[in-house]
Amino acid sequence: MPSEKNGVIIYKRLAAYAFKHWRYLLMVIVGLVISGVTIPLFAVYMQPLLDGTFMDKDPEVISWAPLALMVIFLLRGISGFMSSYSMEWIGRSVVKEIRSELFERLLHLPVAYYDKTNSGTLVTRLIYHVEQVSMAATKGLKILVQDSVIIIGSLGVMFYYSWQLSLIVLVAAPLIAGLVAFISRRFRKLSNKIQEQVSEVTQIAHESIAATREIRIFDGIDYESKRFEAVNTLNHKSYMKRILTESISAPIMQFIMAVALASVVYSATHGTLIENFTPGRFMAFMTAMIALLDPVKRLTNVNALLQGGIAAGESIFSLLDETPEKDCGTHLLQDIQGNFEFKNVTFRYNKDADEVLKGISFSVKAGEKIALVGQSGSGKTTLVNLLPRFYDNWDGEITLDGIALEDIKLSNLREQFAYVGQDVTLFNDTVKNNIAYGKLQKIKESQIKSAAEAAFALDFIEQLSDGFDTEVGENGTLLSGGQKQRLAIARAILSDAPILILDEATSALDTKSERHIQKALETLLKNRTTFMIAHRLSTIEKADKILMMENGRIIESGTHSELLSQKGAYYKLYELQFVND
Repeated sequence: MPSEKNGVIIYKRLAAYAFKHWRYLLMVIVGLVISGVTIPLFAVYMQPLLDGTFMDKDPEVISWAPLALMVIFLLRGISGFMSSYSMEWIGRSVVKEIRSELFERLLHLPVAYYDKTNSGTLVTRLIYHVEQVSMAATKGLKILVQDSVIIIGSLGVMFYYSWQLSLIVLVAAPLIAGLVAFISRRFRKLSNKIQEQVSEVTQIAHESIAATREIRIFDGIDYESKRFEAVNTLNHKSYMKRILTESISAPIMQFIMAVALASVVYSATHGTLIENFTPGRFMAFMTAMIALLDPVKRLTNVNALLQGGIAAGESIFSLLDETPEKDCGTHLLQDIQGNFEFKNVTFRYNKDADEVLKGISFSVKAGEKIALVGQSGSGKTTLVNLLPRFYDNWDGEITLDGIALEDIKLSNLREQFAYVGQDVTLFNDTVKNNIAYGKLQKIKESQIKSAAEAAFALDFIEQLSDGFDTEVGENGTLLSGGQKQRLAIARAILSDAPILILDEATSALDTKSERHIQKALETLLKNRTTFMIAHRLSTIEKADKILMMENGRIIESGTHSELLSQKGAYYKLYELQFVND
Protein backbone atom coordinates (compact mmCIF):
# COMPACT_ATOMS: atom_id res chain seq x y z
CA MET A 1 0.00 0.00 0.00
CA PRO A 2 1.46 3.40 -0.97
CA SER A 3 2.32 5.88 1.77
CA GLU A 4 0.54 9.24 2.04
CA LYS A 5 3.50 10.94 0.36
CA ASN A 6 3.61 8.40 -2.45
CA GLY A 7 -0.16 8.71 -2.82
CA VAL A 8 0.21 12.43 -3.55
CA ILE A 9 2.99 11.72 -6.06
CA ILE A 10 0.88 9.09 -7.82
CA TYR A 11 -2.16 11.38 -7.99
CA LYS A 12 -0.07 14.20 -9.41
CA ARG A 13 1.20 11.81 -12.06
CA LEU A 14 -2.36 10.79 -12.87
CA ALA A 15 -3.53 14.40 -12.99
CA ALA A 16 -0.74 15.15 -15.46
CA TYR A 17 -2.59 13.08 -18.06
CA ALA A 18 -5.65 15.33 -17.65
CA PHE A 19 -3.54 18.51 -17.74
CA LYS A 20 -2.30 17.56 -21.22
CA HIS A 21 -5.80 18.46 -22.42
CA TRP A 22 -5.65 21.86 -20.81
CA ARG A 23 -8.13 23.55 -23.14
CA TYR A 24 -10.85 21.10 -22.21
CA LEU A 25 -9.68 21.21 -18.60
CA LEU A 26 -10.04 24.98 -18.62
CA MET A 27 -13.63 24.58 -19.85
CA VAL A 28 -14.20 22.05 -17.08
CA ILE A 29 -12.87 24.33 -14.35
CA VAL A 30 -14.78 27.39 -15.63
CA GLY A 31 -17.96 25.31 -15.89
CA LEU A 32 -17.50 23.82 -12.42
CA VAL A 33 -16.78 27.19 -10.84
CA ILE A 34 -19.87 28.78 -12.43
CA SER A 35 -21.99 25.74 -11.49
CA GLY A 36 -20.62 25.85 -7.94
CA VAL A 37 -21.22 29.59 -7.59
CA THR A 38 -24.92 29.23 -8.51
CA ILE A 39 -25.56 27.37 -5.22
CA PRO A 40 -24.50 30.17 -2.82
CA LEU A 41 -25.97 32.66 -5.35
CA PHE A 42 -29.32 30.93 -4.94
CA ALA A 43 -28.95 31.24 -1.14
CA VAL A 44 -28.36 35.00 -1.50
CA TYR A 45 -31.40 35.15 -3.81
CA MET A 46 -33.59 33.86 -0.97
CA GLN A 47 -33.40 37.11 1.05
CA PRO A 48 -34.89 39.52 -1.53
CA LEU A 49 -37.30 36.80 -2.65
CA LEU A 50 -38.83 36.46 0.83
CA ASP A 51 -38.35 39.93 2.28
CA GLY A 52 -38.97 41.91 -0.92
CA THR A 53 -41.95 39.96 -2.22
CA PHE A 54 -43.83 38.26 0.61
CA MET A 55 -42.89 40.71 3.42
CA ASP A 56 -42.49 44.16 1.83
CA LYS A 57 -44.51 43.52 -1.34
CA ASP A 58 -41.89 45.54 -3.28
CA PRO A 59 -43.14 45.70 -6.93
CA GLU A 60 -39.59 46.09 -8.32
CA VAL A 61 -38.38 42.91 -6.58
CA ILE A 62 -41.57 41.10 -7.62
CA SER A 63 -40.86 41.97 -11.26
CA TRP A 64 -37.24 40.77 -11.46
CA ALA A 65 -37.37 37.81 -9.02
CA PRO A 66 -38.73 35.22 -11.54
CA LEU A 67 -36.24 36.35 -14.20
CA ALA A 68 -33.34 36.11 -11.74
CA LEU A 69 -34.36 32.57 -10.83
CA MET A 70 -34.34 31.54 -14.52
CA VAL A 71 -30.93 33.18 -15.06
CA ILE A 72 -29.43 31.31 -12.09
CA PHE A 73 -30.64 27.92 -13.35
CA LEU A 74 -29.79 28.73 -16.98
CA LEU A 75 -26.22 29.46 -15.88
CA ARG A 76 -26.20 26.21 -13.92
CA GLY A 77 -27.51 24.22 -16.90
CA ILE A 78 -25.04 25.64 -19.44
CA SER A 79 -22.05 25.40 -17.11
CA GLY A 80 -23.08 21.86 -16.07
CA PHE A 81 -23.22 20.70 -19.69
CA MET A 82 -19.93 22.38 -20.52
CA SER A 83 -18.09 20.82 -17.56
CA SER A 84 -19.69 17.36 -17.85
CA TYR A 85 -19.01 16.91 -21.57
CA SER A 86 -15.47 18.27 -21.34
CA MET A 87 -14.72 16.10 -18.31
CA GLU A 88 -15.96 12.96 -20.06
CA TRP A 89 -13.87 13.85 -23.12
CA ILE A 90 -10.80 14.17 -20.91
CA GLY A 91 -11.66 10.95 -19.08
CA ARG A 92 -11.91 8.83 -22.22
CA SER A 93 -8.78 10.48 -23.61
CA VAL A 94 -6.91 9.57 -20.41
CA VAL A 95 -8.13 5.96 -20.70
CA LYS A 96 -7.05 5.80 -24.36
CA GLU A 97 -3.63 7.31 -23.66
CA ILE A 98 -2.78 5.17 -20.63
CA ARG A 99 -4.00 1.99 -22.32
CA SER A 100 -1.89 2.77 -25.37
CA GLU A 101 1.17 3.36 -23.18
CA LEU A 102 0.54 0.15 -21.24
CA PHE A 103 0.06 -1.91 -24.39
CA GLU A 104 3.16 -0.40 -25.96
CA ARG A 105 5.16 -1.23 -22.82
CA LEU A 106 3.79 -4.80 -22.81
CA LEU A 107 5.03 -5.24 -26.37
CA HIS A 108 8.54 -4.15 -25.40
CA LEU A 109 8.99 -5.87 -22.04
CA PRO A 110 11.56 -8.68 -21.87
CA VAL A 111 10.31 -12.25 -22.30
CA ALA A 112 11.61 -12.90 -18.76
CA TYR A 113 8.97 -10.50 -17.38
CA TYR A 114 6.18 -12.69 -18.79
CA ASP A 115 7.78 -15.76 -17.27
CA LYS A 116 7.13 -14.41 -13.77
CA THR A 117 3.86 -12.45 -14.29
CA ASN A 118 0.48 -14.06 -14.91
CA SER A 119 -1.61 -12.81 -17.81
CA GLY A 120 -4.64 -12.12 -15.58
CA THR A 121 -2.73 -9.43 -13.68
CA LEU A 122 -1.64 -7.75 -16.91
CA VAL A 123 -5.14 -7.78 -18.44
CA THR A 124 -6.62 -6.40 -15.21
CA ARG A 125 -4.17 -3.51 -15.27
CA LEU A 126 -4.96 -2.78 -18.90
CA ILE A 127 -8.77 -2.83 -18.45
CA TYR A 128 -9.97 -2.46 -14.85
CA HIS A 129 -7.20 -0.38 -13.30
CA VAL A 130 -7.17 2.13 -16.15
CA GLU A 131 -10.90 2.80 -15.66
CA GLN A 132 -10.29 3.45 -11.96
CA VAL A 133 -7.48 5.83 -12.81
CA SER A 134 -9.76 7.73 -15.19
CA MET A 135 -12.35 8.11 -12.45
CA ALA A 136 -9.74 9.46 -10.04
CA ALA A 137 -8.18 11.85 -12.56
CA THR A 138 -11.49 13.29 -13.84
CA LYS A 139 -14.59 12.70 -11.69
CA GLY A 140 -12.56 13.11 -8.53
CA LEU A 141 -11.29 16.43 -9.87
CA LYS A 142 -14.83 17.49 -10.74
CA ILE A 143 -16.07 16.89 -7.20
CA LEU A 144 -13.04 18.58 -5.63
CA VAL A 145 -13.36 21.75 -7.73
CA GLN A 146 -17.14 22.17 -7.80
CA ASP A 147 -17.80 21.25 -4.18
CA SER A 148 -14.90 23.35 -2.93
CA VAL A 149 -16.46 26.35 -4.70
CA ILE A 150 -19.85 25.55 -3.16
CA ILE A 151 -18.38 25.19 0.34
CA ILE A 152 -16.30 28.38 0.10
CA GLY A 153 -19.20 30.34 -1.43
CA SER A 154 -21.71 29.04 1.10
CA LEU A 155 -19.43 29.81 4.04
CA GLY A 156 -18.94 33.29 2.64
CA VAL A 157 -22.71 33.83 2.52
CA MET A 158 -23.08 32.48 6.07
CA PHE A 159 -20.35 34.76 7.47
CA TYR A 160 -21.91 37.72 5.66
CA TYR A 161 -25.22 37.19 7.40
CA SER A 162 -23.92 36.02 10.82
CA TRP A 163 -20.33 35.26 11.77
CA GLN A 164 -21.47 34.06 15.20
CA LEU A 165 -23.69 31.29 13.80
CA SER A 166 -21.05 30.41 11.19
CA LEU A 167 -18.50 29.66 13.93
CA ILE A 168 -20.90 27.09 15.38
CA VAL A 169 -20.88 25.26 12.05
CA LEU A 170 -17.09 25.34 11.87
CA VAL A 171 -16.84 23.50 15.20
CA ALA A 172 -17.87 20.40 13.27
CA ALA A 173 -14.91 20.76 10.86
CA PRO A 174 -12.26 18.93 13.00
CA LEU A 175 -14.65 15.99 13.52
CA ILE A 176 -15.29 15.77 9.78
CA ALA A 177 -11.56 16.07 8.95
CA GLY A 178 -10.70 13.21 11.33
CA LEU A 179 -13.40 11.01 9.88
CA VAL A 180 -12.21 11.72 6.33
CA ALA A 181 -8.60 10.81 7.26
CA PHE A 182 -9.71 7.48 8.75
CA ILE A 183 -11.89 6.67 5.76
CA SER A 184 -9.06 7.53 3.32
CA ARG A 185 -6.71 4.99 4.89
CA ARG A 186 -9.38 2.28 4.93
CA PHE A 187 -10.45 2.94 1.34
CA ARG A 188 -6.88 2.63 0.06
CA LYS A 189 -6.28 -0.62 1.94
CA LEU A 190 -9.52 -2.13 0.63
CA SER A 191 -8.85 -0.85 -2.91
CA ASN A 192 -5.52 -2.69 -3.00
CA LYS A 193 -7.20 -5.91 -1.87
CA ILE A 194 -9.95 -5.55 -4.46
CA GLN A 195 -7.45 -5.02 -7.29
CA GLU A 196 -5.43 -8.09 -6.31
CA GLN A 197 -8.60 -10.19 -6.18
CA VAL A 198 -9.86 -8.89 -9.54
CA SER A 199 -6.52 -9.99 -11.05
CA GLU A 200 -7.05 -13.48 -9.61
CA VAL A 201 -10.62 -13.61 -10.91
CA THR A 202 -9.40 -12.62 -14.38
CA GLN A 203 -6.55 -15.14 -14.30
CA ILE A 204 -8.72 -18.09 -13.26
CA ALA A 205 -11.39 -17.17 -15.82
CA HIS A 206 -8.76 -16.85 -18.57
CA GLU A 207 -7.22 -20.22 -17.70
CA SER A 208 -10.62 -21.94 -17.57
CA ILE A 209 -11.63 -20.58 -20.97
CA ALA A 210 -8.29 -21.51 -22.56
CA ALA A 211 -8.22 -24.99 -21.02
CA THR A 212 -11.89 -25.90 -21.49
CA ARG A 213 -11.05 -29.27 -23.10
CA GLU A 214 -8.60 -30.29 -20.36
CA ILE A 215 -11.09 -29.30 -17.66
CA ARG A 216 -13.74 -31.56 -19.14
CA ILE A 217 -11.43 -34.49 -19.91
CA PHE A 218 -9.88 -34.55 -16.43
CA ASP A 219 -13.16 -33.80 -14.63
CA GLY A 220 -11.91 -30.47 -13.33
CA ILE A 221 -15.22 -28.59 -13.49
CA ASP A 222 -15.92 -28.94 -9.77
CA TYR A 223 -12.35 -27.99 -8.87
CA GLU A 224 -12.37 -24.90 -11.10
CA SER A 225 -15.81 -23.87 -9.81
CA LYS A 226 -14.59 -24.02 -6.21
CA ARG A 227 -11.36 -22.19 -7.07
CA PHE A 228 -13.27 -19.42 -8.82
CA GLU A 229 -15.94 -19.24 -6.12
CA ALA A 230 -13.29 -18.84 -3.40
CA VAL A 231 -11.61 -15.82 -4.96
CA ASN A 232 -14.95 -14.41 -6.17
CA THR A 233 -16.28 -14.59 -2.60
CA LEU A 234 -13.21 -12.82 -1.23
CA ASN A 235 -13.67 -10.11 -3.86
CA HIS A 236 -17.33 -9.76 -2.86
CA LYS A 237 -16.42 -9.43 0.83
CA SER A 238 -13.80 -6.76 0.11
CA TYR A 239 -16.25 -4.79 -2.01
CA MET A 240 -18.90 -5.01 0.72
CA LYS A 241 -16.44 -3.81 3.34
CA ARG A 242 -15.66 -0.83 1.15
CA ILE A 243 -19.37 -0.17 0.51
CA LEU A 244 -20.08 -0.52 4.25
CA THR A 245 -17.40 2.04 5.06
CA GLU A 246 -18.77 4.39 2.43
CA SER A 247 -22.39 3.87 3.48
CA ILE A 248 -21.73 4.42 7.20
CA SER A 249 -19.44 7.40 6.77
CA ALA A 250 -21.98 9.52 4.85
CA PRO A 251 -24.79 9.30 7.49
CA ILE A 252 -22.30 9.95 10.31
CA MET A 253 -21.06 13.04 8.52
CA GLN A 254 -24.60 14.21 7.82
CA PHE A 255 -25.53 13.68 11.46
CA ILE A 256 -22.57 15.81 12.57
CA MET A 257 -23.77 18.54 10.21
CA ALA A 258 -27.35 18.10 11.45
CA VAL A 259 -26.17 18.65 15.05
CA ALA A 260 -24.45 21.82 13.88
CA LEU A 261 -27.64 22.84 12.03
CA ALA A 262 -29.78 22.22 15.11
CA SER A 263 -27.36 24.30 17.19
CA VAL A 264 -27.67 27.13 14.69
CA VAL A 265 -31.46 27.03 14.75
CA TYR A 266 -31.46 27.02 18.56
CA SER A 267 -28.94 29.89 18.81
CA ALA A 268 -30.70 31.98 16.16
CA THR A 269 -34.07 31.69 17.89
CA HIS A 270 -32.84 32.44 21.40
CA GLY A 271 -31.24 35.53 22.85
CA THR A 272 -30.40 38.71 20.94
CA LEU A 273 -29.37 37.08 17.63
CA ILE A 274 -32.99 36.71 16.57
CA GLU A 275 -33.30 40.49 16.42
CA ASN A 276 -30.68 40.65 13.62
CA PHE A 277 -32.63 38.34 11.31
CA THR A 278 -35.50 38.94 8.97
CA PRO A 279 -37.20 35.87 7.53
CA GLY A 280 -35.31 36.39 4.27
CA ARG A 281 -31.91 36.78 5.93
CA PHE A 282 -32.45 33.69 8.10
CA MET A 283 -33.64 31.61 5.11
CA ALA A 284 -30.61 32.78 3.07
CA PHE A 285 -28.32 31.70 5.92
CA MET A 286 -30.07 28.35 6.31
CA THR A 287 -30.07 27.73 2.53
CA ALA A 288 -26.31 28.36 2.41
CA MET A 289 -25.77 26.08 5.38
CA ILE A 290 -27.93 23.27 3.96
CA ALA A 291 -26.02 23.66 0.69
CA LEU A 292 -22.91 22.49 2.59
CA LEU A 293 -24.38 19.03 3.34
CA ASP A 294 -24.22 17.47 -0.13
CA PRO A 295 -20.73 18.77 -0.98
CA VAL A 296 -19.40 17.47 2.34
CA LYS A 297 -21.02 14.10 1.62
CA ARG A 298 -19.57 13.97 -1.90
CA LEU A 299 -16.14 15.01 -0.69
CA THR A 300 -16.28 12.10 1.75
CA ASN A 301 -17.36 9.66 -0.95
CA VAL A 302 -14.78 10.93 -3.42
CA ASN A 303 -12.15 9.28 -1.23
CA ALA A 304 -13.36 5.95 -2.62
CA LEU A 305 -12.54 7.25 -6.11
CA LEU A 306 -9.26 8.90 -5.16
CA GLN A 307 -7.90 6.06 -3.05
CA GLY A 308 -9.01 3.45 -5.55
CA GLY A 309 -7.44 5.50 -8.33
CA ILE A 310 -4.21 5.93 -6.40
CA ALA A 311 -3.99 2.19 -5.71
CA ALA A 312 -4.72 1.48 -9.40
CA GLY A 313 -2.23 4.15 -10.43
CA GLU A 314 0.49 2.52 -8.34
CA SER A 315 -0.20 -0.78 -10.12
CA ILE A 316 -0.21 0.85 -13.57
CA PHE A 317 2.92 2.93 -13.03
CA SER A 318 4.79 -0.08 -11.68
CA LEU A 319 4.22 -1.65 -15.10
CA LEU A 320 4.95 1.52 -17.07
CA ASP A 321 8.18 1.94 -15.10
CA GLU A 322 9.37 -1.59 -15.91
CA THR A 323 12.59 -1.56 -17.91
CA PRO A 324 11.93 -2.51 -21.56
CA GLU A 325 14.13 -4.88 -23.51
CA LYS A 326 17.68 -3.64 -23.70
CA ASP A 327 18.70 -2.64 -27.20
CA CYS A 328 22.17 -1.15 -27.06
CA GLY A 329 23.15 -2.61 -30.41
CA THR A 330 23.91 -0.27 -33.28
CA HIS A 331 25.19 -2.64 -35.95
CA LEU A 332 22.84 -3.30 -38.87
CA LEU A 333 23.23 -6.65 -40.61
CA GLN A 334 23.22 -6.77 -44.39
CA ASP A 335 23.50 -9.87 -46.58
CA ILE A 336 24.39 -12.11 -43.66
CA GLN A 337 25.96 -15.53 -44.16
CA GLY A 338 24.63 -17.23 -41.02
CA ASN A 339 27.82 -18.29 -39.24
CA PHE A 340 27.35 -18.70 -35.47
CA GLU A 341 29.93 -19.12 -32.75
CA PHE A 342 29.18 -20.07 -29.15
CA LYS A 343 32.13 -19.56 -26.81
CA ASN A 344 31.78 -20.92 -23.25
CA VAL A 345 28.19 -19.68 -22.91
CA THR A 346 26.62 -20.01 -19.46
CA PHE A 347 23.11 -18.80 -18.68
CA ARG A 348 20.66 -18.68 -15.79
CA TYR A 349 17.20 -17.07 -15.80
CA ASN A 350 17.99 -14.95 -12.76
CA LYS A 351 20.93 -14.52 -10.45
CA ASP A 352 19.48 -16.79 -7.76
CA ALA A 353 18.54 -19.63 -10.14
CA ASP A 354 20.61 -22.63 -11.16
CA GLU A 355 22.54 -22.56 -14.40
CA VAL A 356 20.41 -23.73 -17.33
CA LEU A 357 23.29 -23.69 -19.85
CA LYS A 358 26.81 -24.58 -18.72
CA GLY A 359 29.88 -23.79 -20.78
CA ILE A 360 28.28 -24.23 -24.22
CA SER A 361 30.81 -24.00 -27.06
CA PHE A 362 30.26 -24.90 -30.70
CA SER A 363 30.34 -23.32 -34.14
CA VAL A 364 27.87 -23.30 -37.00
CA LYS A 365 28.80 -22.68 -40.62
CA ALA A 366 26.50 -20.79 -42.96
CA GLY A 367 23.72 -23.00 -44.31
CA GLU A 368 24.28 -25.83 -41.84
CA LYS A 369 21.39 -27.69 -40.26
CA ILE A 370 21.99 -28.05 -36.51
CA ALA A 371 19.81 -30.44 -34.53
CA LEU A 372 19.42 -30.22 -30.76
CA VAL A 373 18.32 -33.39 -28.98
CA GLY A 374 18.02 -34.47 -25.39
CA GLN A 375 15.55 -35.05 -22.61
CA SER A 376 13.11 -32.32 -21.54
CA GLY A 377 14.91 -29.75 -19.40
CA SER A 378 18.28 -30.35 -21.03
CA GLY A 379 18.48 -26.72 -22.27
CA LYS A 380 17.58 -27.07 -25.97
CA THR A 381 14.83 -24.42 -26.03
CA THR A 382 16.81 -22.04 -23.82
CA LEU A 383 19.76 -22.25 -26.19
CA VAL A 384 17.75 -21.30 -29.30
CA ASN A 385 15.95 -18.56 -27.32
CA LEU A 386 19.31 -16.82 -26.92
CA LEU A 387 19.74 -16.53 -30.70
CA PRO A 388 17.05 -13.81 -31.23
CA ARG A 389 17.94 -12.48 -27.75
CA PHE A 390 14.70 -13.36 -26.02
CA TYR A 391 16.96 -13.50 -22.98
CA ASP A 392 20.11 -11.49 -22.26
CA ASN A 393 22.82 -11.47 -19.62
CA TRP A 394 24.57 -14.69 -20.54
CA ASP A 395 28.22 -15.23 -19.71
CA GLY A 396 30.50 -16.02 -22.62
CA GLU A 397 30.07 -14.90 -26.21
CA ILE A 398 27.65 -15.59 -29.07
CA THR A 399 28.49 -14.14 -32.48
CA LEU A 400 26.71 -14.02 -35.82
CA ASP A 401 29.10 -13.63 -38.75
CA GLY A 402 31.73 -12.56 -36.24
CA ILE A 403 29.56 -9.84 -34.64
CA ALA A 404 28.46 -10.19 -31.00
CA LEU A 405 24.67 -10.53 -30.81
CA GLU A 406 24.38 -7.73 -28.25
CA ASP A 407 26.09 -5.34 -30.69
CA ILE A 408 23.39 -5.88 -33.34
CA LYS A 409 20.28 -3.70 -33.31
CA LEU A 410 17.54 -5.88 -31.83
CA SER A 411 14.89 -5.40 -34.53
CA ASN A 412 17.49 -5.97 -37.23
CA LEU A 413 18.70 -9.16 -35.54
CA ARG A 414 15.21 -10.62 -35.29
CA GLU A 415 14.49 -9.84 -38.95
CA GLN A 416 16.99 -12.58 -39.79
CA PHE A 417 14.90 -15.33 -38.13
CA ALA A 418 11.84 -17.36 -38.98
CA TYR A 419 10.26 -19.68 -36.43
CA VAL A 420 7.99 -22.71 -36.51
CA GLY A 421 7.15 -24.19 -33.14
CA GLN A 422 5.36 -27.22 -31.80
CA ASP A 423 2.72 -25.00 -30.17
CA VAL A 424 1.63 -22.86 -33.10
CA THR A 425 0.31 -19.39 -32.34
CA LEU A 426 -2.30 -18.03 -34.74
CA PHE A 427 -4.16 -14.75 -34.40
CA ASN A 428 -7.93 -14.25 -34.53
CA ASP A 429 -7.69 -13.08 -38.11
CA THR A 430 -7.89 -14.42 -41.64
CA VAL A 431 -5.74 -17.22 -43.05
CA LYS A 432 -4.09 -14.70 -45.36
CA ASN A 433 -3.17 -12.30 -42.52
CA ASN A 434 -1.83 -15.15 -40.40
CA ILE A 435 0.52 -16.25 -43.17
CA ALA A 436 1.51 -12.70 -44.09
CA TYR A 437 1.84 -11.50 -40.49
CA GLY A 438 3.57 -8.29 -39.34
CA LYS A 439 6.16 -7.01 -41.79
CA LEU A 440 4.91 -9.51 -44.39
CA GLN A 441 1.48 -7.85 -44.78
CA LYS A 442 2.53 -5.84 -47.85
CA ILE A 443 3.53 -8.96 -49.77
CA LYS A 444 1.52 -9.79 -52.91
CA GLU A 445 -1.29 -12.33 -52.69
CA SER A 446 0.39 -14.47 -55.33
CA GLN A 447 3.41 -14.86 -53.05
CA ILE A 448 1.17 -15.80 -50.12
CA LYS A 449 -0.51 -18.43 -52.27
CA SER A 450 2.88 -19.79 -53.38
CA ALA A 451 4.04 -20.05 -49.76
CA ALA A 452 0.85 -21.89 -48.81
CA GLU A 453 1.34 -24.27 -51.74
CA ALA A 454 4.96 -24.93 -50.74
CA ALA A 455 3.75 -25.78 -47.23
CA PHE A 456 1.10 -28.14 -48.66
CA ALA A 457 -1.60 -25.94 -47.11
CA LEU A 458 -3.27 -24.73 -50.32
CA ASP A 459 -5.64 -27.68 -50.69
CA PHE A 460 -7.28 -27.32 -47.29
CA ILE A 461 -7.29 -23.49 -47.46
CA GLU A 462 -9.24 -23.51 -50.74
CA GLN A 463 -11.79 -25.85 -49.16
CA LEU A 464 -12.50 -23.38 -46.33
CA SER A 465 -15.70 -21.31 -46.54
CA ASP A 466 -13.94 -18.10 -47.55
CA GLY A 467 -10.60 -19.48 -48.66
CA PHE A 468 -7.70 -17.22 -47.67
CA ASP A 469 -10.20 -14.75 -46.13
CA THR A 470 -11.54 -17.31 -43.64
CA GLU A 471 -11.32 -16.27 -39.99
CA VAL A 472 -9.41 -18.96 -38.07
CA GLY A 473 -10.76 -18.15 -34.57
CA GLU A 474 -8.85 -17.49 -31.38
CA ASN A 475 -5.45 -19.18 -31.77
CA GLY A 476 -6.77 -21.08 -34.78
CA THR A 477 -9.44 -23.04 -32.89
CA LEU A 478 -11.35 -23.65 -36.15
CA LEU A 479 -8.38 -25.51 -37.66
CA SER A 480 -6.82 -28.89 -36.88
CA GLY A 481 -3.37 -29.13 -35.33
CA GLY A 482 -1.83 -30.17 -38.62
CA GLN A 483 -3.51 -27.33 -40.51
CA LYS A 484 -2.27 -24.78 -37.98
CA GLN A 485 1.25 -26.11 -38.27
CA ARG A 486 1.20 -25.92 -42.06
CA LEU A 487 0.12 -22.26 -41.84
CA ALA A 488 3.07 -21.61 -39.53
CA ILE A 489 5.40 -23.29 -42.03
CA ALA A 490 3.89 -21.20 -44.84
CA ARG A 491 4.58 -18.10 -42.75
CA ALA A 492 8.22 -19.15 -42.36
CA ILE A 493 8.54 -19.88 -46.07
CA LEU A 494 7.08 -16.47 -46.95
CA SER A 495 9.44 -14.61 -44.60
CA ASP A 496 12.45 -15.90 -46.60
CA ALA A 497 14.62 -15.36 -43.50
CA PRO A 498 18.24 -16.58 -43.68
CA ILE A 499 18.04 -18.32 -40.27
CA LEU A 500 15.34 -20.79 -39.23
CA ILE A 501 14.35 -22.15 -35.84
CA LEU A 502 12.24 -25.31 -36.01
CA ASP A 503 10.85 -26.71 -32.78
CA GLU A 504 9.25 -30.07 -33.66
CA ALA A 505 7.82 -28.40 -36.77
CA THR A 506 6.12 -31.56 -38.05
CA SER A 507 4.94 -33.05 -34.78
CA ALA A 508 1.22 -32.37 -35.33
CA LEU A 509 1.08 -33.80 -38.84
CA ASP A 510 -0.13 -37.16 -40.01
CA THR A 511 2.31 -39.45 -41.83
CA LYS A 512 1.21 -38.39 -45.33
CA SER A 513 1.32 -34.67 -44.54
CA GLU A 514 4.65 -35.05 -42.75
CA ARG A 515 6.15 -36.63 -45.84
CA HIS A 516 5.03 -33.66 -47.95
CA ILE A 517 6.22 -31.15 -45.35
CA GLN A 518 9.61 -32.80 -45.08
CA LYS A 519 10.04 -32.23 -48.83
CA ALA A 520 8.93 -28.61 -48.44
CA LEU A 521 11.37 -28.16 -45.56
CA GLU A 522 14.22 -29.62 -47.58
CA THR A 523 13.68 -26.89 -50.16
CA LEU A 524 13.22 -24.27 -47.44
CA LEU A 525 16.41 -25.25 -45.59
CA LYS A 526 18.71 -24.94 -48.59
CA ASN A 527 21.37 -22.26 -48.05
CA ARG A 528 19.78 -21.31 -44.70
CA THR A 529 21.28 -21.82 -41.27
CA THR A 530 18.79 -23.91 -39.34
CA PHE A 531 18.43 -24.87 -35.69
CA MET A 532 16.10 -27.82 -35.16
CA ILE A 533 14.84 -28.98 -31.78
CA ALA A 534 13.73 -32.56 -32.16
CA HIS A 535 12.39 -35.39 -30.07
CA ARG A 536 11.69 -37.69 -33.02
CA LEU A 537 15.13 -38.58 -34.31
CA SER A 538 13.77 -39.62 -37.72
CA THR A 539 13.33 -35.91 -38.56
CA ILE A 540 17.00 -35.01 -38.05
CA GLU A 541 18.95 -37.84 -39.60
CA LYS A 542 20.12 -35.57 -42.43
CA ALA A 543 21.27 -32.76 -40.10
CA ASP A 544 24.85 -31.55 -40.66
CA LYS A 545 25.49 -31.62 -36.92
CA ILE A 546 23.59 -33.08 -34.00
CA LEU A 547 24.17 -31.72 -30.50
CA MET A 548 23.19 -34.14 -27.73
CA MET A 549 22.37 -32.13 -24.60
CA GLU A 550 22.03 -33.16 -20.98
CA ASN A 551 21.63 -30.94 -17.90
CA GLY A 552 22.60 -27.81 -19.83
CA ARG A 553 25.74 -29.26 -21.41
CA ILE A 554 26.61 -30.62 -24.83
CA ILE A 555 27.73 -34.17 -24.13
CA GLU A 556 28.02 -35.39 -27.74
CA SER A 557 28.37 -33.74 -31.14
CA GLY A 558 28.49 -35.11 -34.67
CA THR A 559 26.46 -36.39 -37.59
CA HIS A 560 23.79 -39.05 -37.21
CA SER A 561 26.10 -41.85 -38.34
CA GLU A 562 29.02 -40.59 -36.26
CA LEU A 563 26.95 -40.49 -33.08
CA LEU A 564 25.51 -43.95 -33.70
CA SER A 565 29.01 -45.35 -34.15
CA GLN A 566 30.07 -43.90 -30.78
CA LYS A 567 27.31 -45.90 -29.07
CA GLY A 568 26.89 -43.21 -26.41
CA ALA A 569 23.86 -41.27 -25.19
CA TYR A 570 22.55 -40.54 -28.70
CA TYR A 571 22.82 -44.21 -29.65
CA LYS A 572 20.84 -45.21 -26.57
CA LEU A 573 18.14 -42.64 -27.37
CA TYR A 574 17.98 -43.84 -30.97
CA GLU A 575 17.80 -47.45 -29.87
CA LEU A 576 15.00 -46.58 -27.43
CA GLN A 577 12.93 -44.98 -30.20
CA PHE A 578 13.50 -47.42 -33.04
CA VAL A 579 15.11 -50.70 -32.07
CA ASN A 580 12.62 -51.46 -29.31
CA ASP A 581 9.54 -50.46 -31.35
